[in-house]
Amino acid sequence: MPLSLFALFFAAFAYGTTEFVIAGILPEVASGLSVSVPTAGYLVSGYALGVALGGPVLTLTTARVSRKTLLMGLLAAFSAGQMACALAPDFASMMAFRFAAAISHGCYFGVAMVVAVSLVPQERRGRAIALILAGLTVSNIIGVPIGSAIGGVFGWRATFWAMFGIGIVGFALIALLLPRGVGPSHQPGNLGREVRALGRQQVWTSLILMLMLMIAQMMPYTYIAPILLQVTGVAETAIPYVLLLVGAGSTVGVLIGGRLADWRLMPSLIAMLAAQALMMALMYLAAPHPVAMVAVLVVWGALNFSIGAPVQARILGWTADAPNLASALIPSGFNIGIAIAASLGAVLLNAGLPYRAIPLLGVASMTLATLVALSSFWAERRAGRPAPTPLRSGAQAA
Repeated sequence: MPLSLFALFFAAFAYGTTEFVIAGILPEVASGLSVSVPTAGYLVSGYALGVALGGPVLTLTTARVSRKTLLMGLLAAFSAGQMACALAPDFASMMAFRFAAAISHGCYFGVAMVVAVSLVPQERRGRAIALILAGLTVSNIIGVPIGSAIGGVFGWRATFWAMFGIGIVGFALIALLLPRGVGPSHQPGNLGREVRALGRQQVWTSLILMLMLMIAQMMPYTYIAPILLQVTGVAETAIPYVLLLVGAGSTVGVLIGGRLADWRLMPSLIAMLAAQALMMALMYLAAPHPVAMVAVLVVWGALNFSIGAPVQARILGWTADAPNLASALIPSGFNIGIAIAASLGAVLLNAGLPYRAIPLLGVASMTLATLVALSSFWAERRAGRPAPTPLRSGAQAA
């Protein structure tokens, strides 16, 4: 793999940490901003909405900008957003700062995925996507536990100051390692083609799969701290270690998912979706038992991220002739699911739903996803049309 992919990986690590670390410090943030834990959970939804709504707009409006210049600008905006969150005086301002910072997140992953696949041969596309996704999983292994520990010792604001520093490092790596002229050439005046590409059933069904996956992933993850504390009986000091194990499982999963995407994409994807439905049911059963619950969470984390690489590879493969809008909608699809999951969780918990029941909603979403994937694969096999030809790489000024 090219060394430049490491820069994209590290920036993904930074974005993943700032998005997911809030789950590890949610009780502290709630206390510091004088709101309830379910209300603080809306900070997850706010960030996700920033990614989903702002990311595609920023991606399309910056389509003529050099990919390297754009990625550097996004990392600069990321760092500024972390500083603002560290200084937020109240919940409303914290929500606004999280939303604004998330816009660069949505644009980053859309651009980074397209750049990553342009740096490798087509037969290694799944593994290139998996490497970027590995930035998210490593953020769960290293970034989230360390960020949670920093918040526990020095206060939650220190977590965001640490994220500011990581953003500066990410900016430097992009500047030093990413070559000039990366990414497919921009072809102006093709918005109609971009929109038409979204009408391919492989694309819109994959976006549905993203939505369902995020409901199964983020409803438990957003409230993982109170679930472990109140249902499983895990000590508060042990939560960072549980998150570490979940992150380790996720990293193994994303690497496996990348190879499966390059091998037999749809059969592998369908099998993993069905397995995740089963795992959510096991999570419900294991919740009161610490050892069993931790084991289930590790496998659940692995499946979450092993599914991500094939889904994204499928979208990028079927929009190779019109990548800008579709690539922007990849993080949007994920984060609309995150926003729905976190908000629905807050509403249901405030209405009296016990924490233990949250995994049952994941069972429903993964069962639906399995049926959608089966139907999509059947329709694709029946139509017999090949995927479009990718755009050629073209030089862009840095």
